Amino acid sequence: MYVPVHFEESRLEVLHELIIRHPMGILFTNGKSGLDANHVPFELRRDEGRQGVLHAHVARNNPVWQDVADGDEVLVVFRAADAYVSPQWYPSKHEFHKQVPTWNYMVAHAHGRITIRDDERYVRGVVARLTRIHEASQPVPWKMTDGPKDYIDAMLKAIVGLEIEITHLAGKSKLSQNKEVRDMRGAGEALKAQGDHLIGDAMLAAADIRADE
Repeated sequence: MYVPVHFEESRLEVLHELIIRHPMGILFTNGKSGLDANHVPFELRRDEGRQGVLHAHVARNNPVWQDVADGDEVLVVFRAADAYVSPQWYPSKHEFHKQVPTWNYMVAHAHGRITIRDDERYVRGVVARLTRIHEASQPVPWKMTDGPKDYIDAMLKAIVGLEIEITHLAGKSKLSQNKEVRDMRGAGEALKAQGDHLIGDAMLAAADIRADE
């Protein structure tokens, strides 16, 4: 990933938070069948490994778990938000007419080594934790014991676990940091006005930091 210095995000805690808040990742592999990409929800365990460990599961019918071998290098991409940015939103454009459109975004790239975990205990733990995390906001959270035991057992047999030890984390927050503070704020407010609150707020926060430098 190309990361100009003003867009670089290297703080481990910030990248971990991005992954936790936006756990749907794209798993890129280069196995026996060549390049492949799978969309998978992940659980990040910050306290495991040097930079964290990702845990997930895929359908047993998905060939990815047989296409790679333990120890193979993989890449998982997590995206927090993205949005088109119009030059009309930059105050400086209306003075000097020297701005062009761009696209802003916040992403984390997790490089790591994969291990296939085809065992019931691991898979049950991953599913239980993911369920607990994502059901927490529901008025009546669903839990695995809500389903008949034989049904849940059969469903668990139909999936395979994936464990990825992160070896390198790279982050990029492209928030118009290469623009004037007033332009960052103008674009950030415009994005919020059209409903892109996450990236709009991030741009305004980045503008405040720039203003204090």
